[in-house]
Amino acid sequence: MAATEAQMSEATHTRSHEVLTTTPEQHLGYLDSLPGQVSFLQYPSWAAVKAGWKAERLGWFDSSGRQCGAAQVLYRPLPGTRRYFAYLPEGPVLDWADPRLPQLLQPLLDHLRSAGAFAVRMGPPLPYRRWNAATLKATVGPGRRVGDVLPDLVDPIGAAVADRIRAAGWQRCGEEGNPSDAQPRYLFEVPLAGRSLEDLWAGLNQEWQRNIKKALKSDVKPCIGTADHLPEFYRLLQLTEQRDGFRLGRSLEYFQRQYEQLNAEEPGRTRLYLAWHDGEVLAAHTMIVAGRRAWYQTGASADHRREVRPSNALQWRMLKDAHALGA
Repeated sequence: MAATEAQMSEATHTRSHEVLTTTPEQHLGYLDSLPGQVSFLQYPSWAAVKAGWKAERLGWFDSSGRQCGAAQVLYRPLPGTRRYFAYLPEGPVLDWADPRLPQLLQPLLDHLRSAGAFAVRMGPPLPYRRWNAATLKATVGPGRRVGDVLPDLVDPIGAAVADRIRAAGWQRCGEEGNPSDAQPRYLFEVPLAGRSLEDLWAGLNQEWQRNIKKALKSDVKPCIGTADHLPEFYRLLQLTEQRDGFRLGRSLEYFQRQYEQLNAEEPGRTRLYLAWHDGEVLAAHTMIVAGRRAWYQTGASADHRREVRPSNALQWRMLKDAHALGA
């Protein structure tokens, strides 16, 4: 969602909360105290990954001084000016069910405007529509997109938040001439809580089970790599981009910085998984862990020996590891 400069200039915010600058340590401590799921994009380490942006951490505090919200804001300068584009990736971290949401957002806009922001984009980390796998498998195909399919569930909080912030003047990115999404609009989630490994295995379809068994029978060896393996991961990623017709636009230095910064904040926050076969890496995937959630971020594989199913072996290893971590 994006707010224009005119909408940012409105001054109708509540006086019961104020937005104050916090240190990276305070911000991280607050995120770690939350029982819910916070995106890794709101962790201080992610700001260090984003070259060309400067970062600020903010907190919502009530009249008693208790913190009740947080936001990591990334600022990108407008060349030749002292103005900035402000971006809150998968944030802010708030009680989105609070009916005073528009009033809570206004002091944030006031602060960003005083910092020189001419526009702001945020990404509320909320589900809006949900489809189960069976629905999509039965209905999505050539010429039909996920968004064309009626959802199995419209999340009541997500729907209410969308209505409230639209009424407050925010506009959804990708609509009415606004820029497209900064993050993927559709995510595939595999629930792990309350499920055993046997449950996860039973949840895979027969083709997936056959592919994993074939990889193991072919002696594909999944393992966790180190920073020294990132150039090999990047080589495979370039092959994957060319083969599958997409372009992430990330450099090797970007992934090296990500690996260094995220693991400096918390060892094991980002992991590089490798699938070895006959002394060669055939696939490499990255996984990020924050709180009780794990993200399969980027996958890459070679063009040859695909019949031994190295990526299936890696993804099953990642699922098992995430489960063992309590994700």
